[in-house]
Amino acid sequence: MNKAELIDSIAKLGKYGTKADASRAYDYVAAALVDRLSKGKDKERVIRLPELGTFQMKIRKARTGRNPQTGKSIKISAKKTVTFRAGKSLKDSL
Repeated sequence: MNKAELIDSIAKLGKYGTKADASRAYDYVAAALVDRLSKGKDKERVIRLPELGTFQMKIRKARTGRNPQTGKSIKISAKKTVTFRAGKSLKDSL
């Protein structure tokens, strides 16, 4: 499912009469998620949605990797990433 299909689904299922209203709702939710995960202290960078799951910002440590073509060691720098852990309701529905 892509963004347009999700917006169509929101417009049909919810009380958002038009696709434009559903698109604005999607944009607000996406902005709120990005804002929460990108700002604040590490413990605050968690979003729990009971029926869906948990989004969390984590930091991957720097490590040494290997170039598969040459076999040489390379340095992989630390980076921030977002993880998602499905909630019980979502897992049970699958």
